[in-house]
Amino acid sequence: MSADLPDYYFRVRENGAFVFRVDTENRQRRIEMDQIAVINMKNGEIKPHGQRVLSDADLVAIQNWMAERAVILAERDIDDIHRAVDHLNYTAHWAQTRATDEQLELVTDDLLLTMHDLRTVLVRKKADRLMAKG
Repeated sequence: MSADLPDYYFRVRENGAFVFRVDTENRQRRIEMDQIAVINMKNGEIKPHGQRVLSDADLVAIQNWMAERAVILAERDIDDIHRAVDHLNYTAHWAQTRATDEQLELVTDDLLLTMHDLRTVLVRKKADRLMAKG
């Protein structure tokens, strides 16, 4: 199994990851993970851990992971929005077919304000895109 392990392991955290170098070439033949860096995806920062100096190979592996991670996160954002559209449809069906007056009283104002805010943002962004084209 250890021959199939990658050279680096990325422990995902909010806004980035901890980067470990994976070592299986030791006397005990145990898997050792040595933290070498911390990544901040929001600002693209790569901080070496402790007094480490990252090699060119380390930096290439980290930058490749960051590029791949950015694609994954962007795909998840769009998927979340598609799910939100589905939930709005489910909510409309629930409100029309099953919701009690008490349940509607609990959520109506919040839903109306949220949808108004969303509509305002979407209309403004759409207008901005149309103005940029013309």
